[in-house]
Amino acid sequence: MFIELHLIQNFAPSNLNRDDTNNPKDCEFGGVRRARISSQCIKRACREHPVFETTTAVPAANRTRYMSRMLLETLTEVGKSAEAAQIVAEAFAAQYSKMDKKEKDRSSVLIYLSAGEVDTITQELLTNWDEISGKADLAKSDAMKNLAKEIIKTTKNRTGAPDIALFGRMLAEKPELNIDAACQVAHAISTHRVSMEMDFFTAVDDLLKDEETGAGMMGVTGFNSACFYRYARIDWEQLSKNLDKDVPLAHRTVEGFLRASVLSVPSGKQNSFAAQNPPGFLLAVVRQDGQSWSLANAFETPVYPGKNGLVNASIAAFDGYWGKLQRVYGNGQMQATALSLNPDAPLTHLQDTLVEDLDACVEAVLAALPQE
Repeated sequence: MFIELHLIQNFAPSNLNRDDTNNPKDCEFGGVRRARISSQCIKRACREHPVFETTTAVPAANRTRYMSRMLLETLTEVGKSAEAAQIVAEAFAAQYSKMDKKEKDRSSVLIYLSAGEVDTITQELLTNWDEISGKADLAKSDAMKNLAKEIIKTTKNRTGAPDIALFGRMLAEKPELNIDAACQVAHAISTHRVSMEMDFFTAVDDLLKDEETGAGMMGVTGFNSACFYRYARIDWEQLSKNLDKDVPLAHRTVEGFLRASVLSVPSGKQNSFAAQNPPGFLLAVVRQDGQSWSLANAFETPVYPGKNGLVNASIAAFDGYWGKLQRVYGNGQMQATALSLNPDAPLTHLQDTLVEDLDACVEAVLAALPQE
């Protein structure tokens, strides 16, 4: 069973996701340049949006190279001295992951940890405190090695963190910590050809004397404006497995992801552009036929705005391509529900799937999922 989400989202001039030159990311698709927002950027915006944590009722996990700092904080909160807690925290982190050669409290790679996992590790360290504390070269002691192995074993292939369950965890040096992602997120691409634009800006020095001239600073920043197609897919079975078969939590995770995907916006250069533009159209599909349909090829031929604008032109192309896929490959076992900001959107094949609001869309998806 797959849950698919398709979004059409038009942004005002912005620079939401920058490349190594500080310009908006782009790509070539259909033989023309397109604006692009990376999947990593979209996933981070989703998992950090308050509605995700509120809906799942589970604190968001942290991706960090400073695992020892988290453990230091939790150990000192229960009364352990800062000095002793730091020694134990760094020793455990060294067994949990390979450490940086230059900074002993920093791991060589980012580690994705849930609040529940940090609490479990803290409790195990406290339970075994007398055995592990005070030992010489604690990081290499058998007691710490065995403790780390046991904790890793108990959390293998499952997590209590909805965001880790969705987006997975991969550590090449500790494959036993890996969790296969239940969610695939495509790079968002513009439905049309996009050219980057440049903004030459200056800043005034407020304390210049009357006889003094010139800007306090000047610079150039890239931006664009684009209507994006976004696609994501959740594997229900993998999500349920990652969450240790906790079906109510899996339901809340799907709901949290749907709501956060619709409401979240990447934060890049927002103080300069304020491109806070929600999606104009979305389609959510629950499938039981094992198929997955990204509709990116609806825009392989770039759309043109015409008199009705890019959003309506994109919706029309999307709807037409959806109809072609249904005609050729069949409806299968699926339930679709759509939402449009524009009630007059040019829909033919998806008209009957429209609902009134986001709540109705989410409820339709959740009702189609296994209830136990």
